[in-house]
Amino acid sequence: MQENYSHSSIEKKCQAKWRDSKVFEVNEGSDKPKMYCMPMLPYPSGKLHMGHVRNYTITDVLARFYKLSGYNVLHTIGWDAFGLPAENAAMKSKVAPAAWTYQNIANMKAQLENMGLSFDWSREIATCTPEYYHWQQWLFVQLYKNGVIYRKSGVVNWDPVDQTVLANEQVIDGKGWRSGATVEKKEIPMYYFGITQYAEQLLADLEQLDGWPEQVRTMQKNWIGKSRGMEVTFAGAGAHDGLTVFTTRPDTLMGVTYVAISAEHPLAEVAVANKPELAEFIQECKLGGVSEAELATQEKKGMFSGLYVIHPLTNEQVPVWIANYVLMNYGTGAVMAVPSHDERDFEFATKYALTKKVVIKPVKDTDDYQPETTAYTDYGILVNSGKYDGMTFEQVFAALETELAEKNIGQVKTNYRLRDWGISRQRYWGCPIPIIHCEHCGDVPVPEQDLPVRLPEDLIPDGSGNPLNKDERFTKCVCPNCGADARRETDTMDTFVDSSWYFLRYTCPDSHNAMLDERVKYWAPVDQYVGGIEHAILHLLYARFFYKALRDLGLVAGDEPFKNLLTQGMVLAETFYRQNPNGSKDWFSPMDIEVVKDGKGNIIKATYKGDGMEVQYGGIEKMSKSKNNGIDPDEIISQYGADTARLFVMFASPPEQTLDWSDSGIEGANRFIRRIWRMVFEHTQQGVVAKYTTGDLTTEQKKLRTQLHQTIAKVTNDVGVRKQFNTAIAAIMELLNAYSKVAFVGDNGRALSQEVLEAVIIMLSPIAPHVCEVLWSELCPDSELLEQAWVVVDPKALDVDEVEMIIQVNGKLRGKIMVAKSLTKEQIEEMAKQNPNVQKFIDGQVIKKIIVVPNKLINIVV
Repeated sequence: MQENYSHSSIEKKCQAKWRDSKVFEVNEGSDKPKMYCMPMLPYPSGKLHMGHVRNYTITDVLARFYKLSGYNVLHTIGWDAFGLPAENAAMKSKVAPAAWTYQNIANMKAQLENMGLSFDWSREIATCTPEYYHWQQWLFVQLYKNGVIYRKSGVVNWDPVDQTVLANEQVIDGKGWRSGATVEKKEIPMYYFGITQYAEQLLADLEQLDGWPEQVRTMQKNWIGKSRGMEVTFAGAGAHDGLTVFTTRPDTLMGVTYVAISAEHPLAEVAVANKPELAEFIQECKLGGVSEAELATQEKKGMFSGLYVIHPLTNEQVPVWIANYVLMNYGTGAVMAVPSHDERDFEFATKYALTKKVVIKPVKDTDDYQPETTAYTDYGILVNSGKYDGMTFEQVFAALETELAEKNIGQVKTNYRLRDWGISRQRYWGCPIPIIHCEHCGDVPVPEQDLPVRLPEDLIPDGSGNPLNKDERFTKCVCPNCGADARRETDTMDTFVDSSWYFLRYTCPDSHNAMLDERVKYWAPVDQYVGGIEHAILHLLYARFFYKALRDLGLVAGDEPFKNLLTQGMVLAETFYRQNPNGSKDWFSPMDIEVVKDGKGNIIKATYKGDGMEVQYGGIEKMSKSKNNGIDPDEIISQYGADTARLFVMFASPPEQTLDWSDSGIEGANRFIRRIWRMVFEHTQQGVVAKYTTGDLTTEQKKLRTQLHQTIAKVTNDVGVRKQFNTAIAAIMELLNAYSKVAFVGDNGRALSQEVLEAVIIMLSPIAPHVCEVLWSELCPDSELLEQAWVVVDPKALDVDEVEMIIQVNGKLRGKIMVAKSLTKEQIEEMAKQNPNVQKFIDGQVIKKIIVVPNKLINIVV
């Protein structure tokens, strides 16, 4: 064994050994319990960042832990390979998105292999390959035939220059992010997944997900947004049919002073006749946002339509306003406005001097109730509501349910905030939608035997719309029903579709005759899923929807795709910059900065290594290209090794919290690995022995063995149950600190040293696998680390006669003593008072009381 640790001499050898032995490839024939553990698949941007390192190290630690714990572990990786970034890169570099994507996959795969991750690479998938999207298209056809997928016109953001739909995030100040053109609202035919058909199941089954963070379940619950309310009809006053609204607050119905409708509402078309000013305002509204998020922040504008509707209870005329905060595709496209009891309505009514009518007051008088200056939005008691005065929400709800139903102008209804998922994208680099448009037969699904509809991989987008529209090789086809000339659908699927079922394809990636085969029923559902909190809603909700749709097709069993979910925090790093005369800033990589800190760790001076000149500290932020504070994993692995990088990201913070990058932390992790190497080196220089099983030990050796098995218990719980890897590592460090202070004399002492080091290597191996692989081969030359069982606690080691107790005086540590378990509370108190160091703090003092926490501490209060 070489005396000094060198990552460069061991890590590549370990990776080659694991790759050649195929030790991480698994099948369904094992008699062990299965464990399916995986991270969210990455987009192949071409280069890993530290967020990737953290994400994949977490799943690798768990996968290796479960393998040692006796499970048949499936640990998988693939590539979410379609999407807009590839098109943007293609336009910039004049290279087809396919070539750019495949090269990036190769680059990132090499980086992942350098991390020593235990992926089963035989199951690797990329969503941009025909072998994958063939079955996505097949599923589309099945769901289209079943009515879960349908086609209808939808309002979208349309860039008239690029001739394409833009996501809400791509509209900046009303203009296209790339072209700068004024974005229009446009109604175009799109394909939708009927996710609302599963809304109640998606909501109810959240109760099954007790292995998910409560925050994520709450976010999904709010996104689904189930609400029970009433649908109420306001009859037309004049030559129009009126309108219908949905409200969750029918108790405020008597406070309605106007109704607001969308610019696309049928009544808006009635109102606009011969009113050019109103027509101009309606057109302005149509150019606005199409998302709830945009509506929440934009200025609220409106214009009186000139129309009225009849209040269903009072028969009074209520003015109809056209407002930019009402969307046609949300609810009925109309809302009843109650300014005194809704903040948005109050703001709108104040701006346009509309009537406000108070109809709810608090049950008990309160200073917060100021109806003249603010909307009262809580529940309470009805006032100014005629026969409903004095009623509570529940009472008036029941009364109106009966009354409105009898008049046939209202009914109780359950609504969901969730909307069906529009998946059509006017983009090239995506999964083709398998539909053929025929003048005679309409929209015809591509027959199963003609799948996949292959995406041409040689096109280079130029920014002027979808290049598929110009490629007759793709568009020209024959109708499979009547044989007439037809045109292929050129929209592609939202890339969220690609990532909604990939975890199931890992179970049978070589299945050529079916989307999924019997193997999926062995592996699914995923036992442990790991990814960022930013995917809490869309990806995870869509994946849950897909799983239920596949269940209904008989392809999977159960209701939910992921048993346990861990959402890791972001990686943050320090930022440094220089201010330019024009006000702009040049940002410097933290790895290129030399810093001086005070005793509290605060930066007092920072200089750029390139020129020795001072730079400004900009605080700690999320790693990003714009601030140039990303840390290159390749550089860290090259300088310190993959094990050091892995150990640092696991030790620096709990996995669900943000991680602050620290050069000193990396160096500390590296020192710890070197220390373990040195301990094993010194031990093996005296020869390898069998680990301790029985025999006499000195008092300090007994104490160490007790700490060893306490550590085993803690690490097992921290990794396998709590998923708190940082505290597991801290416990191992504490154990080795104690190990370094013990004299291992005699055969039993040497055997105990062997036992401790073997246990430490096994416990640390999921985190730092390369160095542990090598150290194990030195400690146990004729065995393989990955074939070992996880360490178990010896109950006898925990059954000790003495325990160490700390002594506090007024809550401050003043000493430690070894105490026999057989001693009484009074005897322990006396021993504590006799401790020489403690006596310095109690002499001449009045002892008010002594608190004894059995086996832990004594606190003397003076």
